[in-house]
Amino acid sequence: MKSLIVKIIVCAVLCLALGTASGFSTIDSITNWYQFLDKPAFNPPNWIFGPVWTLLYLMMGVAVALIWHTPHANQKRALQLFAFQFALNLGWSFLFFNLHVLGIAFVEIIAMLIAIVFTIIEFYKINRKAAIIMIPYLCWVSFASILNLSIWLLNK
Repeated sequence: MKSLIVKIIVCAVLCLALGTASGFSTIDSITNWYQFLDKPAFNPPNWIFGPVWTLLYLMMGVAVALIWHTPHANQKRALQLFAFQFALNLGWSFLFFNLHVLGIAFVEIIAMLIAIVFTIIEFYKINRKAAIIMIPYLCWVSFASILNLSIWLLNK
């Protein structure tokens, strides 16, 4: 049990730290460029993104720690998929907020969604709780995909 708690702390802190670093790299764009874009009526207020992403990064950390802790033949593949989708997550922020390439960011977020689905499937084979913990992340990225597409179309 003690080693699981250590793994959860390590993974949660790592996910949160990487996500926070990515978020800090976008602050200038959010306060300048993003506020002047046309957005759909369902666009949430900017203040909601920080708390939601903080919770999601912590949940991802718990989920990946459970996979890391559970010996299984598919463990390596599941961890690789997690790392891949996480890299796509960080890359999306850079494409959207730093490079302002909304169309490319949309293609990338769809790839991320697909990677998240495959990650959840692999997690489910190893630890069902880990897979379930990833579902809110899948839902939020699904919403973010629709938001990305809408903003892209409104600002062509």
